[in-house]
Amino acid sequence: MCLRLHRPDGVPVGAPEYAGVLALLGGFTPDVQALPPDTALADIRAALRYFGCDAGRLAAVVRVRALALYGVDCTAGVAGNPMLARAAVREARPGGALVVPAEPAAVREFLAGKPATALDGVGPGTARTLCSYGLDSVGRIAAAPPATLRRILGARLGREVHERAQGIDRTPVRPGAAASAVAAERAFDRDELDPVRHRRALLSLTEELGAKLRTQSGRGQVCRTLALTVRCADRTVLTRTRTLAEPTAHSDTLTEAAYALYTGLGLQRARVRALALRAEGLAPAEGAARQLSLDPQDERARRLEAVTDRVRVRFGPHVIARGTLAA
Repeated sequence: MCLRLHRPDGVPVGAPEYAGVLALLGGFTPDVQALPPDTALADIRAALRYFGCDAGRLAAVVRVRALALYGVDCTAGVAGNPMLARAAVREARPGGALVVPAEPAAVREFLAGKPATALDGVGPGTARTLCSYGLDSVGRIAAAPPATLRRILGARLGREVHERAQGIDRTPVRPGAAASAVAAERAFDRDELDPVRHRRALLSLTEELGAKLRTQSGRGQVCRTLALTVRCADRTVLTRTRTLAEPTAHSDTLTEAAYALYTGLGLQRARVRALALRAEGLAPAEGAARQLSLDPQDERARRLEAVTDRVRVRFGPHVIARGTLAA
């Protein structure tokens, strides 16, 4: 089961509430993997046998308790493996649960119309390669001969993509696993048409992500990839990913990449319900190489970041913000 947490008032889920829901899940199963800032994976197979209920009922119990104890609502995706559960939670209605039946035919039907990037391990580059051969959906990838996929993608990746297109994911739930990504999300009070407000939300997200990365684990982390997810009013979910020129936690660099991803979507008059950014490919900052800049403005911005980070650590994350965000 994959849970995505959100507050009814649209305010991002805080660390205490997130930790509380993780502990709540731990009361049902010891196999809980945190995916900060608002998602968790749980292996509930033993819990279903112990409590004698189905997955939908267990998800409902978790949701009621999370609302009562922490004021946090839960959207659940239930499936036979982590990849399918994450795909299910992306399609579930807010506050609801989407259960993917275990039957192979039902799994194939659930995956068939999704883009290639819905499969774990298929990034934009791999998706472009597959699309150049007409394999632009999971259904078409699943119907392709395994030998063809191995020839196109190589032996290992071709085998993995073939398995995942069939709905097979051998990745276990890893309790206590270190986070491989950092994410943040902004939900609008109403479906938002204004691109200026979209960009303002993106600026807020990159400020938050940059601060989280720079203060992560005491010594800081950098990310190699940035992913933008746009949730539209018609429940369409658009995702784009960009690999950065160098690993970074610099907010200005993240903002530039986020704006480029947003522009590439060509949303025009789309009614946007929420925007999310995810920093992936994390690594310790102390081991990351950075190209020296001859731009004094860039160096001043980095020194200012260091000062604001210390202020936020001491007085709270919202004590200081850019003037464009405070307006």
